[in-house]
Amino acid sequence: MPADSTEIALIRHFPTDWNREQRLQGRADRPLTADARARLAELRLPRPWDRAAIVASTLCRARETAESLAEGRPVQLDARLVEQDWGDWEGLIGEALLADPASGFVATHLMGPDFRPPNGETARDVLARVRPALAGIGGSGRRTLLVVHKAVMRHLMREAHGLPAEAEAPEIKRARLYPMRCDAQGRLSDPAAPMRLVPRREAARDGAAP
Repeated sequence: MPADSTEIALIRHFPTDWNREQRLQGRADRPLTADARARLAELRLPRPWDRAAIVASTLCRARETAESLAEGRPVQLDARLVEQDWGDWEGLIGEALLADPASGFVATHLMGPDFRPPNGETARDVLARVRPALAGIGGSGRRTLLVVHKAVMRHLMREAHGLPAEAEAPEIKRARLYPMRCDAQGRLSDPAAPMRLVPRREAARDGAAP
């Protein structure tokens, strides 16, 4: 990776009611549940990410997650980071679609870069709009946390790990940061081990800022 690359980390937004119901959200702008907000309030970013710049998707589930983790610091919103558009499938349950051979839905690792949901986006479409946002961050030289969405993370993490688009993406867990490096062209590499969010009481005990 070029010497001018920047440390970034990806984190998935906390859950909404549609996450709980296992519905495809895409561009649907669902807020966090009350339970998710309460859980977020108990957590903070681990060092050194507690002083990183924070950029989030404009969808409210990502924005709410970012604002809680920012603890009063500025959050930059970027519409290029929104979730993959699932088109006519948004609001439907993935398992039900998978069980219906006529739906055209397949397991995510079988979709490939050009699989298009009806009236939705392909993985290639997502990367084409996300790449310029990453390039701006990679060229900034400032450690940056991106609060984004599961499908977006799958596509980016495949790239960082050097996996083909048809491969199963690395597992994405809640309340985890996924660090990697990003260069000024928005290319990703050098994924590091995931980092857990820190309980606030533990951070306070270690002397971190409240």
